[in-house]
Amino acid sequence: MLKNNENNMSKKHPSAFEPATIALNIIVSVLGAIIGLELITRLGISTNTSIVGALLAILIARIPLKIFRNFKDINRQNLIQTSISGATFSAANGLLLPIGIPYLMGRPDLVMPMLIGAILAVITDATILYFSFDTEAFPAKAAWPPGIAAAEAILAAAQKGKKAMMLLYGIAGGIVGKYLGIPTDVFGVTWIGNAFALLAFGVGLIVRGYVPKYFGIDLDAIYLPHGVMIGAGLVALIQIIKIVTSKSDDSDTPAGFTRSLKEMKRGLGRGYIAYLAIALILALIGGIASEMSMGMLILWIVFAALAAIASELIVGIAAMHSGWFPAFATALIFLVIGMLIGFPPLALALLVGFTACTGPAFADMAYDLKAGWILRGEGKDSEFEKQGRKQQYFAELLGFIVSFIVVAIAYRFYFAQDLFAPVNRVYVATIEAGASMAVAKNLLIWAIPGAIIQFLGGPDRQLGVLFATGLLINFPVAGITVIIGLIIRYLVVKRYKEEGQSALYVLGAGFIAGSAIYSFFSSTLKLGKK
Repeated sequence: MLKNNENNMSKKHPSAFEPATIALNIIVSVLGAIIGLELITRLGISTNTSIVGALLAILIARIPLKIFRNFKDINRQNLIQTSISGATFSAANGLLLPIGIPYLMGRPDLVMPMLIGAILAVITDATILYFSFDTEAFPAKAAWPPGIAAAEAILAAAQKGKKAMMLLYGIAGGIVGKYLGIPTDVFGVTWIGNAFALLAFGVGLIVRGYVPKYFGIDLDAIYLPHGVMIGAGLVALIQIIKIVTSKSDDSDTPAGFTRSLKEMKRGLGRGYIAYLAIALILALIGGIASEMSMGMLILWIVFAALAAIASELIVGIAAMHSGWFPAFATALIFLVIGMLIGFPPLALALLVGFTACTGPAFADMAYDLKAGWILRGEGKDSEFEKQGRKQQYFAELLGFIVSFIVVAIAYRFYFAQDLFAPVNRVYVATIEAGASMAVAKNLLIWAIPGAIIQFLGGPDRQLGVLFATGLLINFPVAGITVIIGLIIRYLVVKRYKEEGQSALYVLGAGFIAGSAIYSFFSSTLKLGKK
């Protein structure tokens, strides 16, 4: 990995509230929000604009005007990258997706209540991550692959040398490979992330892609992926709880971290209380309180808050190791459980919308904080790192606020043209189909192997969660790519040891960046043809 120079040590981090930075962040956040809305409604994807934001910041810094001179600072560039990334994911995954569900169920009057609940949930989601990042549960030293790619792109423009050229070669390879149909982002991740977790992910992708094709088994019909994730997710949550509560005296920050488990524990506790309050607000302003008994209403509020916090932790674990997060599928799982409990249809609509919007902000902000951590010197100056992380949090919140305004204004135009996130129709169809005891039986059966795999892998490898993530994604070519990438990694490291792993690390970041650049521009160009 390219190292930032030592001039960061003990200096003050640029503020997210500098007038020029605020103005530029608002502009890029509007751009990011529009891109997010366009892509998720017209193409069904939500691309990572973090790399694009980094490149935009780099280009702005090269404009020969005095007003842009300060943006040569890589930490200011990091703030711009953070804002546009936060705006893109919050607008698409966090806001427009949830409000489309009640609208498709014939209740447009619930759009604004859902939108209010969603923005509060997104802010809570990011805040919990802020207090959890760089703890023993979610360490900054973990992979968080898209964050590495964004940081390396910024550093490549600021520095010269062998590794910078290697990154550029990787970017070129990522673009060419993506053009040829190879998922080069996945290829790059295999050289960065946890090898065991990625192997489980790749096997899951292959099983999901080829078992139905060659054995005629519909995995969704027997709820195999969902059950495996439930079992693995429950064990993963127990493992996280065990990590958080493992020390009797956790008030001190452990060596190598900038946050203690006590701070994370406090953040999770306050986050759960916030989710309870948001669920109550949703129930009251959404009008679903009148549809349920008092006991059922209390159960819905408690379950919704638990689903939200469990979803974000599971999504965060997957994102940390693989760069992929199964937010849509995780929300579907909690929807099915809610159906089995017996919540009425509109309560289910608000539940799945509430759950779907938690997780993406957690993962996306972690990627941004990982990028900042690298740019600030990888935690060598803990005070500077904490300053920078706080400014990134403010930049992310600005992106959320801008996206909220954009979505509140624009959603009518999208819905009037029958433009929704495709997964919205899956959620609505699931609610309308209902659940049965047969579904519950299948979930229970497949939860057992999921739990066993997660338990055997342990909290460091997360085999169960990553295997389940692969099962929930129908992309078998990516699974083959994972296996090939891991084989290359094994052979290179075996021959060249640490030098080989270091080279693969930088090349992998380049492949991820190149793939993101190609996906962004090719997807954006396609919009005009829709």
